[in-house]
Amino acid sequence: MNGLSTLLIVVGLFLAGGIYSFVKQQMPRSLIVLLSIGAAMCLVSGVLRLEVWN
Repeated sequence: MNGLSTLLIVVGLFLAGGIYSFVKQQMPRSLIVLLSIGAAMCLVSGVLRLEVWN
């Protein structure tokens, strides 16, 4: 696991925690969707950059 993939996974998990917090605070749905897209992109790119796929 290299540094960039670790960083992307950590940022994705941080954003996922933000999604949970925003849902609890009843923030606007569009903001939650935007945050969800960003978290999903970070997590997917971090997992795809892992070196276990080679």
